[in-house]
Amino acid sequence: MDRYVKQRLFGVLVRAATALVVGVMLLVVGVTIVRGGAALLGDPSIVFTPPGSRYMLEGDGGFLHAVLGSIFIVGPATVVSMVLAISTAIYLQSDYSSERFSDTVNMFLNVLWATPPIVYGVFVLTVIIAVGARTSLFFGIVAIAIFQYPIMTRYTDEALRSAPETVTESAYGLGATRFETARMTVRAALPGVIAGIIMGFARGIGDAATVLFTAGRSTQMPAGLFEPATTLPILIFDQSTSFNAEVRSHAYAASFVLIVAVLALIFLSKLLAGRFARYAPGGRHS
Repeated sequence: MDRYVKQRLFGVLVRAATALVVGVMLLVVGVTIVRGGAALLGDPSIVFTPPGSRYMLEGDGGFLHAVLGSIFIVGPATVVSMVLAISTAIYLQSDYSSERFSDTVNMFLNVLWATPPIVYGVFVLTVIIAVGARTSLFFGIVAIAIFQYPIMTRYTDEALRSAPETVTESAYGLGATRFETARMTVRAALPGVIAGIIMGFARGIGDAATVLFTAGRSTQMPAGLFEPATTLPILIFDQSTSFNAEVRSHAYAASFVLIVAVLALIFLSKLLAGRFARYAPGGRHS
């Protein structure tokens, strides 16, 4: 076969694959937005009201408890993961560790990133059983933090590696310590670091498998750190399997809220990355 024919054939296949992926994504997002938006327009109060005593049976009340559960679980988990991820990524730089050690750790981080989320949930569940505790908001935070850690660490590590070497050289040339140099490097890599943190938050708030066995599946408002709670993805799973058509429509409404939140976070990461890029060496100043 002629090489130009191969090139054209490859181009057609690439465009077809791209169109298929984009088409499926638009279909999923479109159906969720249309059906979820219709449910929200029909009864907007379901977002802001707590569930009724017989919510899953009669459809009374809303899913405010799941919205708060998602925030109370993913928010603290993101803070914990952010601190650990930035610290780990700094240590993996050449100033602190050898290239061989850094490559080995990054290999394990890639494995953790590719690990199915439900494995993290089962691991934390094993810990819960071992210590004789019960599923709660606290263990949901622990599970999500573990899940987010490799994602944020890899983002931050790549951002630090892509920072201009002149930042490090200039800092050492002015007599800065390793800690001061690390601070300057993080500042130079801030667009990538911010993007990694927000993407980790988005992955955490959209995950169900990690908290399935760890946070509980409460239909009540979060009552405390060691009390059961639920999140939007878990609520959507439970509602979508209900025999009550009204409850199933609420699942689309909750899906609408979740997908809008995730898309907004992705947009925010791009916006902040572009905004902070102007403060980085060689960044845009317009």
